[in-house]
Amino acid sequence: MSLAYTPVPICAIATAPGRGGVGVIRISGPGLLPMAQALTGGKTPRPRHALFTDFLAADGSPIDNGLLLYFPAPHSFTGEDVVELQGHGGPVVMKMLLARCVELGARLAEPGEFTKRAFLNDKLDLAQAESVADLIDAASETAARGALKSLKGAFSGEIHHLVDDLITLRMLVEATLDFPEEDIDFLEKADAVGQLHALQAQLRRVQATARQGAILREGMTVVLVGEPNVGKSSLMNALAGDEVAIVTDIAGTTRDTVREEIVVEGVPMHIIDTAGLRDTDDVVERIGIERTWQAVEKADAVLVLVDSRTTPGAAVEAILARLPARLPRVFVFNKIDLSGQSPGLAEGPGGARAVRLSARTQAGVSELKAQLLELIGYTGADEGVYLARERHLDAIRRAGQHLETAAGVWQQVELFAEELRLAQNALSEITGSFTPDDLLGVIFSRFCIGK
Repeated sequence: MSLAYTPVPICAIATAPGRGGVGVIRISGPGLLPMAQALTGGKTPRPRHALFTDFLAADGSPIDNGLLLYFPAPHSFTGEDVVELQGHGGPVVMKMLLARCVELGARLAEPGEFTKRAFLNDKLDLAQAESVADLIDAASETAARGALKSLKGAFSGEIHHLVDDLITLRMLVEATLDFPEEDIDFLEKADAVGQLHALQAQLRRVQATARQGAILREGMTVVLVGEPNVGKSSLMNALAGDEVAIVTDIAGTTRDTVREEIVVEGVPMHIIDTAGLRDTDDVVERIGIERTWQAVEKADAVLVLVDSRTTPGAAVEAILARLPARLPRVFVFNKIDLSGQSPGLAEGPGGARAVRLSARTQAGVSELKAQLLELIGYTGADEGVYLARERHLDAIRRAGQHLETAAGVWQQVELFAEELRLAQNALSEITGSFTPDDLLGVIFSRFCIGK
């Protein structure tokens, strides 16, 4: 592995901050048995067996008591010796134990350093390492299951299979470079183009699954916009299933953005209620309106609310004119309980997506949720979906572009070979077989301390 590190012991509190029944300190590094013996007054723990003991200070007085677990290298999470101290979960006693570990020669771990060492010692590849953080941060049960599949190697296995097939094709193509007078005939007889097309089809399948996994991981940010008193806060409450926003008949009640996270079919959605958009002399309301537009700039989709009893007029046109052209939107014709219309799909201005609903009675809200999922291309998580990140999708896109170029230059063997090499490098970035050191630093720095 290209990224070097000094194998000194590291330690960290591995449990969440605050008080708890149990607190865990994790230590990883070479030769930890003497440290374990110093912590326990000379006791020698059996590998992978819990030892109930006092944890001792330098003067032999007990700091705490609990379980000590010893995992000798290479049979541990990091591939190094690992010791875990499971004591009482009070912040003070945890800090005292941590200080004792530092006194015995360990240093405080950086964020993600335990997982980084597992990666550097070939216990995990990079995609699996990232899935550790994704499993911790999962916002839904579906996302957690997808992260666990990635951690167990489902995504990596797909990528390794693609890389192996690419290597096989590269060996065939590069072998012909030694016989330039026969190269085209040789490639045709070996069906190199057919192998390339099979690779492209396989890559498209992986890309589709990874895209669904990225949606599960990232979710989407949805902003509610519209004139005052069209029911944005009511819709926010209906989507959230709780009274998270204040609702009154007074226009301009919402002065600031209100955020709530919901889960729809396993997909996390960050819903943002905003101030009603209108001309106003109220200083506070104007600040709220400005924040509305700031939220819109960062959104993945926008819901444009209209009172179903009225026809969209100049005010709605002004809102639409200011929305970014790239931003997907769904029109929501609200208050059908007052207009007498039926809930369901409709057609918005210019043939745009639209849903008729009542935020008050929640009729039509399920259709709106389905439209939001369709808007981001989510087709539903099956048992084969694993979590993926934007960098994974970018690497797959680049690999696909190189394979597409390769298909156009296959008769120019040197160019064909080079495009296949670049495609392999792009895919290898996903698992870390070919990844710049600075990217690794960025990835692991986003982990929590203790992992």
